[in-house]
Amino acid sequence: MQSLPIPQSIVGESLELRPLEATDFDSLYSVASDPLVWAQHPSPMRYQESVFREWFKEALASQCALVVLDRSNNQVVGSSRYYEFDEGKREVAIGYTFLARAKWGGGTNKELKDLMLTYAFQLVDTVWFHVDSQNIRSQRAMEKIGGRLSHRATRQLIDRTQEYLLYKIEKPSHSE
Repeated sequence: MQSLPIPQSIVGESLELRPLEATDFDSLYSVASDPLVWAQHPSPMRYQESVFREWFKEALASQCALVVLDRSNNQVVGSSRYYEFDEGKREVAIGYTFLARAKWGGGTNKELKDLMLTYAFQLVDTVWFHVDSQNIRSQRAMEKIGGRLSHRATRQLIDRTQEYLLYKIEKPSHSE
């Protein structure tokens, strides 16, 4: 599967997004090492360095992972990723998002998703979000940014079956 081409920088009011680099491991792990970040996540042990290291390796290999920087102090505050890009269907998914707890409940997630959606809609018409059915915090966040629940699906993981919800946001038409 081809990957969505990503720019060197996407700059917003308080955030900057840039491609993930190998040198980002320590600063990103300092965010990811908080067990509460992963409490409702399908991989609740990702706060452990060995588990996070595997995630980080996959994120780098994807070539679509982004680091989220707080522009006020240039600190890494999280990560997100584009995946499942389908040029023919003009679709992409956004996910693998996590933010430092200090950034929860404010406007950071909304700004992050707005920046990612604005960029994606230059290349696609539909953006999908896969949210674990148990992750209430992410479901609420999807509703806040305008995601519409499309359908439910399941996938078999090594140790269990995961049910997840698929939300979508479609490119606004010029008449809106």
